[in-house]
Amino acid sequence: MRIAYICADPGVPVFGTKGCSIHVQEIVRALSRLGHGVTLFARRWGGEAPADLAGLRCVELAKPISAGGSERELELVHLDAAIAPLLDAHGPFDMLYERYALWSSAAVKWAQQNAVPSVLEVNAPLVEEQATHRALVHRELAEMLSGEAFGAANRIVAVSTGVANWLKREVVESAKIDIIANGVDAARFVPSFNPHHAEPVIGFVGTLKPWHGLDILVDAAAMLKAQDLPFRLLLVGDGPEREGLERALAERDLANRTELTGAVAPAAIPALLARMDIAVAPYPDLADFYFSPLKVMEYMAAGRAVVASRIGDIDGLVRHGATGLLCPAGDRDALAHALAELIRSPDSRTRLGSAARDHALAELGWDSVARRILAQAGERVAC
Repeated sequence: MRIAYICADPGVPVFGTKGCSIHVQEIVRALSRLGHGVTLFARRWGGEAPADLAGLRCVELAKPISAGGSERELELVHLDAAIAPLLDAHGPFDMLYERYALWSSAAVKWAQQNAVPSVLEVNAPLVEEQATHRALVHRELAEMLSGEAFGAANRIVAVSTGVANWLKREVVESAKIDIIANGVDAARFVPSFNPHHAEPVIGFVGTLKPWHGLDILVDAAAMLKAQDLPFRLLLVGDGPEREGLERALAERDLANRTELTGAVAPAAIPALLARMDIAVAPYPDLADFYFSPLKVMEYMAAGRAVVASRIGDIDGLVRHGATGLLCPAGDRDALAHALAELIRSPDSRTRLGSAARDHALAELGWDSVARRILAQAGERVAC
């Protein structure tokens, strides 16, 4: 099939290093591996395409000029109207796949008008996110356009149960929604199951933002230090919480045990994960947890011993005691206890990491995700 992939969100650099960037790239790769021709329409590139995507057909969407506020929101609405002519010019297409973005409904409406099957991928409740964490001036307009997009799409892919529940609250009919979690390219990772470091490395990968629970990890690490347990911290990523994180590490005399890498390219992640003995996802107790965390799947694919919060769909992704350890969300004492258990037991780390790797290979591949997406659009792909 000829597939148009639309990413109209200026906050998603499709060839960048963010989790959303990786998601776009992996879906494009999987669709291409399955034999389909993909044309990527994007508002922000974030750099050069990776080598294996260098031949991808790409179409640039106009970027907003306004810095923010009401002007930027209305400009994005205006720019959205220019997508339909681009689809006409670069088509024809047999399917349209769009990553849900605020202020964007033109693409799925174009598909509806042209009888092209469409799938809208929803990764987050963007209206709520924008209003809570940034600024949203024209909320009613954002809700109206989102409703139009939800209504026009043939199928909606929600990456988690939390996202699906939000969609239902937005009065999207349940029969239209399919929950398809994120995946992982396990072939990128070559695990080493027995590092047996004298000081086991506890690692984290992700943007340094409040909802990733780095403060919980720092408190747990301070408890491990008080127990005189050997360990080091390897924190991969950057973000608005970095200054506060560095201050907290210094206050707890953990700075000399910690390596902060800053932002890194996706190609560097496998080697960094290989340096870790234990990989953590210490989410706080969030009321409406809706993530489908790529980090946890990458930890598992790399054969790391995973310690994660028991929240949202993570409870189904990681099987406690079999493919990792789960702790109550936000519980610093429980996190410290789980980490201490693994610091003391290299054999447990190896057992959990090996089982996690096997699960990732068998169940979590992006090709499987792409097949399910295509099935929702009516394409029959042999499994």
